[in-house]
Amino acid sequence: MTRRISTIGASILVAASLALAGCSGGDDGMTADGKIKLTVATFNEWGYEDLFKEYEKENPNIVIEHKKAASSGEARDNLNTRLAAGSGLSDIEGIEVDWVPSLMQYSNNFTDLTDDEVKGRWIDWKEQAVTTEDGKLIAYGADIGPEALCYRADLFEKAGLPTDREEVAKLLEGDWDHYFEIGRKFKEATGVPWYDSGMSVFQGMVNLLENPFEKDDNSVIPLDKNKDIKDVYDKVLKASIDDGLSAHLEQWSEDWQNSFQKEAFGTMICPSWMLGVIEGNAKGVEGWDIANVYPGGGGNWGGSYLTVPTQTKHPEEAKALAKWLTAPEQQIKAFKAKGTFPSQLEALDSEELLSINDDFFSGAPTGKIFAERAKAVTVQPHKGPNYFQIMNIIQDAIKRADGGGDKADASWKKAIDEFEQADFQTE
Repeated sequence: MTRRISTIGASILVAASLALAGCSGGDDGMTADGKIKLTVATFNEWGYEDLFKEYEKENPNIVIEHKKAASSGEARDNLNTRLAAGSGLSDIEGIEVDWVPSLMQYSNNFTDLTDDEVKGRWIDWKEQAVTTEDGKLIAYGADIGPEALCYRADLFEKAGLPTDREEVAKLLEGDWDHYFEIGRKFKEATGVPWYDSGMSVFQGMVNLLENPFEKDDNSVIPLDKNKDIKDVYDKVLKASIDDGLSAHLEQWSEDWQNSFQKEAFGTMICPSWMLGVIEGNAKGVEGWDIANVYPGGGGNWGGSYLTVPTQTKHPEEAKALAKWLTAPEQQIKAFKAKGTFPSQLEALDSEELLSINDDFFSGAPTGKIFAERAKAVTVQPHKGPNYFQIMNIIQDAIKRADGGGDKADASWKKAIDEFEQADFQTE
């Protein structure tokens, strides 16, 4: 029994009555010259642009139209709205891992992608997350987000700290308290903040918790009794505000994007998919490098999937394209292009992957580093249907305190109020 339909469900009910401009009603999914047109919706950087051209060359009867949203939030809003309307979705929709718990409730809106050819292709937890109780596979795994630490070697040199990536890894080996301790030394020596955002560090720390917001049975942990989250919240804001280690930049904001052209911060939590984002924003800036280390051990931040909504007029062709894009060979190419790290077992041990270096990151052996970081992941946080909603409440609280003008305690009290007023899905 549910007290309230989850966020995506509410969106579906509200939007179902809307007449949506730009929907594909009447579009037969064919080009004027009789070719099959497949639309693919993604967001941020997936590294697919050259792959689309390659697929079209190998399949001359297919034309691919890429619809790339500026952010995952924009993409999620579009997905929810068009699911509600029953039309307008792309033939292939890219989704983020944190959306999965909500979308699994509406698995009948997605084509079953079960196929003997892809059985066992992915890391177990990657595939299990999108498999229904009756064995339906609603998505093909694209990338995962094993986490390392990216840093500005030029700023480390100014701080009198080691700059060689192996020495930096040794320097930063340890827990989050040690990471913050080194950050205080860095800040004192340079006057430059240690990291970009309190929100990003909070996310990085939450990725190491087994049950951040919900128990294994999806029951919600009351926020005022959630000691693990309160401890992380307090630790992040003490470091960010009291110690001045945060640059107070909201990730994906214009200020954050522009900050990469300045000496704005020394390190950042760096899931593999962040490499393309950093390179794009820091074009022309020298000194970025990657250390094969992560506070507390190994963590995974994010990752994505490809789905084929049942709205598609070309389910078999869309499935074939999604299967091809998520094959090990193509995922290695995507990693080379934008840092989207493969979730496929075969790719993780590939010499081609392990030999990849990244010139922008001072020639760092990114393939080897992130393969090792992927194998270091021992905890996958439980994410039930309320994960996304609760995470937003806490992130808003951190945003208010980390540069937003609120005191940490006052912002936490607001989060408690929002949490208690929220309606969460319950069994």
